[in-house]
This record gives sequence, structure tokens and C-alpha cells, in this order.
Amino acid sequence: MKIGVPKEIKNHEYRVGLTPESVSEFTARGHSVAVETGAGLGIGADDEAYVAAGARILAGADEVFASADMIIKVKEPLAQERAKLRPGQILYTYLHLAPDPAQTDDLLKSGAICIAYETVTGVGGRGLPLLKPMSQVAGRLSIQAGASALEKSKGGRGVLLGGVPGVRAGKVVVIGGGVVGFNAAQMAVGLHADVTILDRDPEVLERLSTHFEASANIVFSTRAALEAELSQADLVIGAVLVPGAAAPKLVTREMLSLMQPGSVMVDVAIDQGGCFETSHATTHADPTYVVDGIVHYCVANMPGAVSRTSTYALNNVTLPHALNIADKGWKDALSANPGLADGLNVCDGKLTNQAVASSLGRTCHALSDVLG
Repeated sequence: MKIGVPKEIKNHEYRVGLTPESVSEFTARGHSVAVETGAGLGIGADDEAYVAAGARILAGADEVFASADMIIKVKEPLAQERAKLRPGQILYTYLHLAPDPAQTDDLLKSGAICIAYETVTGVGGRGLPLLKPMSQVAGRLSIQAGASALEKSKGGRGVLLGGVPGVRAGKVVVIGGGVVGFNAAQMAVGLHADVTILDRDPEVLERLSTHFEASANIVFSTRAALEAELSQADLVIGAVLVPGAAAPKLVTREMLSLMQPGSVMVDVAIDQGGCFETSHATTHADPTYVVDGIVHYCVANMPGAVSRTSTYALNNVTLPHALNIADKGWKDALSANPGLADGLNVCDGKLTNQAVASSLGRTCHALSDVLG
């Protein structure tokens, strides 16, 4: 199979779909890989490293898209990239379609086979193994980003999360105890912040309580509990995920009035539309804005800031599926692996993920219709 790796063009996105080491796995199996020149510079991999792994270097994205049977990316394709897709071509990347009807429409019109990392499931349909490493990165980064945004010069309250002897630590509230929330809490606890995690799943609450013991407060999430925590928070981390679907708006604009001016909200769920009512996507170039005195950090590709770590972590989980698709063809690979089949979002003009379809008010076609 012919594999294409274009350079990412989203604002301040430095990751790349394949590392040179991953390219060598494809070429060793007899597949060809075309990489856009400069695509790997953000992770410290120059064109020569890709050539050494067996790739061809092409001058631009047009050539990469035109030459490839499967495009491997990191972020969702922007409009100019979607225009390059063709019927039957495989797109393997993050998509996050639920809050993005324009992208959905373009992918449907393209006739491409679009497999989304974020909806691929694990054994028995459990977990989201291709999303997990980026959730780990984003959770940990959320505390770094929030701590920076709390600095007075950046519009924050002027609070040091860990405090100092004689001055209380900053209060961190994490909404959601999944992968993002757990990793955010780990970092905040490591900084000696005062940490509270809110969740509604009894098993999650028990697991968090066992892990953190007395180093974090574990609270069952109700509206009253959330409002009480918001009123004391210096930093709020939105870490809510409904697989494939738009994130629920758990913090309303009205609730901002409960918060202290200059406190910070980091919405890690922004890829799925955000879990704060006042959230809208920002970029690494202009990451924050203020609503009713509250600083919002809503960067939609947070892991791109630590591109080398993120790319290698992502390739660790995306590569095995990509190799199966290249070796077997997409139909046989998906038919043999129900978890990978869960990643199919768009196929030949049909929407095939129920959560995405429900969020967008569209018709969902059964996988059996497209897999034959």
C-alpha cells in the first residue's frame, strides 16, 4: 500500500503522523511511504532521517495526497486538506466530528474512508487506547498551562499552585476522573496543590480514592458539589469525555459568578466541543481569553506543544492498526478487529459512528452496510 504523511498545518501543530522508526516498519513490509518535506522537523526528524527509513520526500501536500492510498495524520484535516481527499482513499487520524458539522460534510462528500483514532476501542469495546496517550499528555499539560495562566502578568489571580510555607496552596478542581482527570490530578498533587476530583462513577471514585488516599479529595459530582468547589477554585480542569459525542456543558456561564476573579479554567474537552458553556477553541499562539473575569484556556491541540513526546506516544498505539490496514486492506482489517471497526466514522459518503451521528442529528449507517 502507498502511505502518505503530510505536514500538519493546524496552528502551532508540531506533531507528525509517522516517526522515521514507524516508516521503517512499513517499508520493511514492502509498503511505500511518501513524506512531505519538513513534516518531521517539529519532532527533530529531518528529511534525511525519513529517507534513511525508506521514505520518499515530496515537495508538498498536493503530491502526498495524490500519491497515497492511505493518509496518516495527527489532527483533523483542515478545509484545504479535505479538498484533496478522493473516493476510496483512507484517512487515519484524529477527527473529533461531533462538534464539527463542516468537517463532517466535507468528509462525507469526499467519498473517503475515515478512521478516527479517538473512537477506536480496546478488547471487548473497553477503553479508547488510541486516545489514551494524548489524554495522558493533555491531562499533565493542563496543570502546567493552568499554573502559567494563574500568573498575574497573564491575567490570573497571582497564585502559586504549591504555595510556600505560611501561605496556602492553590485550589485545583478536576471535573472528571478518567484518564485526563487522573493525570491532571497526579501533576497537581505532585506540585502540592489542594486537589479535588469530581466524578459520578462509583468505581472511578473508589479507584481514585485508593490511589490518592489523603493527597486529594474525591467527591461525588452533583450540581451543588460542583458549585461549592468552583467558589473556592483557583484552577478548574474540564476533563469530561463521552466517547465520540459532544462533551456535556457542566459549567454554565451563570456559575462563573461563583468563582474568584482571575481564577483559571482549562477545558481539555474542547476537541469535543468543550465542557464549559463559555468555551471556544483557541490556539497555542493565542491560548487564553477572559469571560466575566475568569481566564479560559481552550487550546484544541494541547499535546502539540510537546510534539516529540506526543508523537512517539501516539505512534506506539496507532502503528499496529496502521500496519494491519496496509497489510490486509481496510475492509479485512476492520472486519477482523471490532475495536478498529469502531474507529470508522465516515465511509463512502455514509456516517458510521452512532455517537457522532446523534450529536449532529444525522443518520448512522450500520457497519455491516459498509463492510459487506
